[in-house]
Amino acid sequence: MGYVTAVPHPRSEAPGSARAGRLSLAVALLSGALGAAVALLATRQQWSQGTATVAGGAFPLTAKGSDVTGVPAALAIVGLAALVAVFAVRRAGRFVVAALLALSGVGIVTAALLGASDSSALDEQAAQASGDTSASVDALSHTAWPYVAVVGGVLILVAGLLALRYGRLWPGMSGRYERGTAPQPRRKAPAVDPDRPEDLWKALDRGEDPTGA
Repeated sequence: MGYVTAVPHPRSEAPGSARAGRLSLAVALLSGALGAAVALLATRQQWSQGTATVAGGAFPLTAKGSDVTGVPAALAIVGLAALVAVFAVRRAGRFVVAALLALSGVGIVTAALLGASDSSALDEQAAQASGDTSASVDALSHTAWPYVAVVGGVLILVAGLLALRYGRLWPGMSGRYERGTAPQPRRKAPAVDPDRPEDLWKALDRGEDPTGA
């Protein structure tokens, strides 16, 4: 007696794919939006501080993230725009935008890590305060805000990776408009009764030949 091996129908995997698509979409939206907000907030905070020696003594100096580097803030905006644009494109376009989203996160992480030990912004302030272009900052110290920007970049990177992996399962904003622009079938012209003069006149008004010739 033979045994029959049950083969799962291809559509049996659809519910699981749909759940994965919805979950990844929710996580990507939350991660991307939160990451952009965190990165933008971090760049507005103090990243480093020190002192400059001037004629009157030590002069305190501080530098915000935007003074150190403008890359994290710019890429946070790019990442946020890419997160929205993912839903406006399909297929290859969605892959490209998702890659841009992931690269924005990588760029934020790299720029923030480099800025965590950067002293050029404070050195420039020290030169301006002392009037000596070769002056540099003393007692340099850094805060934790550059690493907060790193966290924001990682969140944006996660959103980009999710878009690359599951973006094909996500809905697109253009689907509704594509259905709305589909050509509508032409309605068939009503039959003309040659024994009714009003039908003949209506056919002539429509530019039709009422005789059917």
